[in-house]
Amino acid sequence: MNKKIIVSDLGQKDYKETWNYQTELLDKIVSIKKENRKNEVKIITPNYFLFVEHSHVYTLGKSGDASNLLLNEQRLKEKKATFYKINRGGDITYHGPGQIVGYPIFDLENFFTDIHKYLRFLEEAIILTIAEYGLKGERSDGETGVWLGVGTPFARKICAMGIRASRWVTMHGFALNVNTNLGYFDNIIPCGIRGKAVTSIKSELEYEVSEAEVKQKILKHLKHLFEVEEFVIE
Repeated sequence: MNKKIIVSDLGQKDYKETWNYQTELLDKIVSIKKENRKNEVKIITPNYFLFVEHSHVYTLGKSGDASNLLLNEQRLKEKKATFYKINRGGDITYHGPGQIVGYPIFDLENFFTDIHKYLRFLEEAIILTIAEYGLKGERSDGETGVWLGVGTPFARKICAMGIRASRWVTMHGFALNVNTNLGYFDNIIPCGIRGKAVTSIKSELEYEVSEAEVKQKILKHLKHLFEVEEFVIE
């Protein structure tokens, strides 16, 4: 079991390019696993973690409802935004500047083979991270991600999640609103959930937060939860 994770911060990168890159990494890991099974060998599989910030983009999961995008093609262009139907779970969400997106491409056989546990660990890493800013993140029954004010009329989502897994190898991940322009969420029904708001760390604290600092906190908590031996920074 390889408990090392190769970490890359891609900076600001086009959504489709990043999606293709994730797919390349997943395919690379899956091919090693197929080779191991075919030839009865034990080549170690790598694990990757990507940080990225996307330009304005809306993405719709494979089970999502396209009507949850409230913009037509012309309005998308006016907003300088793009739209993709993708192969993760979940419905529609927004990515853009000021948002920290994390894509773990993990071979879960290096950690544990439990998708439910994997999602709960991703949520917990975010809950622990925002707690360092005095924010009480919570889970909402039946709604993946991290929320504030669960069970109140003011419930609001601060981190969306959606993943795909193939042969226990993951891709896609989470999007944490840090200094995000929340106005872009007005153009969708976020995650297909009506009547609940979206928030950010900046909106809650009423000041901008260092995204580099938040990234370091996320890695710290991922390391503890997944019992990571070492982060190899690229």
